[in-house]
Amino acid sequence: MDSDSRVLIAGANGMVGSAIVRNLESKGYTNIIKGTRDDVDFTNQDETERYFCSEEPEYVFLAAAKVGGIMANRNYKAEFLTENLQIQTNIIQQSYNFGVKKLLFLGSSCIYPKFATQPITEDQLMTGALEPTNDAYAIAKIAGIMMCQAYREQYGFNAISLMPTNLYGPNDNFHLETSHVLPALIRKFHEAKESNSPYVECWGDGSAMREFLHVDDLAEACYRCMISYDSSEIINIGTGQDLTIKDLTELISIIIGYRGEIKWDTSKPNGSPKKVLNVDKIKTLGWSPKIGVRQGIYNTYEWYKENARK
Repeated sequence: MDSDSRVLIAGANGMVGSAIVRNLESKGYTNIIKGTRDDVDFTNQDETERYFCSEEPEYVFLAAAKVGGIMANRNYKAEFLTENLQIQTNIIQQSYNFGVKKLLFLGSSCIYPKFATQPITEDQLMTGALEPTNDAYAIAKIAGIMMCQAYREQYGFNAISLMPTNLYGPNDNFHLETSHVLPALIRKFHEAKESNSPYVECWGDGSAMREFLHVDDLAEACYRCMISYDSSEIINIGTGQDLTIKDLTELISIIIGYRGEIKWDTSKPNGSPKKVLNVDKIKTLGWSPKIGVRQGIYNTYEWYKENARK
């Protein structure tokens, strides 16, 4: 992938896609195709085909997806399954049809069984039942992995699949009903601080263990893998370290400066009890995360104050 190669970032306005764009621009890439919803509806087969015909990408980062937290995944299973299947099927198919040299597909750590052995190694895929609150999304992502592997095996198409852990950072979704836990907590505590609310209510009991990766660290891992990784086997991207949702909540409240009470609604689900990835494979490529969770949350909060509500 040369600096003047035609590189498509599908989902370039999203958190992950925009981070990949920033990463490539910082490295001097000059021919970046920013595939956004304003340009093309990747759920539409004909539109996707016309887009590939006009843009003629040589490399594709497939970061376009319908994503969300526990509430959204639980309430909109049909959309999470259908739209993700449509997006990834259309992009992978047209990438093959138009002779793309390499495609990078982004999955999710939710593809692994709910009670996977920790830390989770790549070979645990499809060895147990999924977490019910996000099984539809997980199945769509598993189908994307299988499609990449099948096209590689049957057609010799160069497609790789990365499985990132829980992500956060600039351009995240901070909507309380559809966002993931970390941005939702940032918004909750910020609004509670502004309104002098005496307490903030959080889902579950805070015992679930989660791993968090700043999206700029993921973008660097994507670049390394596009340049250096060539295998049908999936590869985990994470920190290899986790913390409880309770600890995360308290850290966010400290960073934001909220001094009220934290209440836990135990009638709401925790999700998987523990989820941390084994990242030995990605580290053999010379990659490791650079942004610690405290600094990352601080930076994300500063971005939120400046941008998220404009």
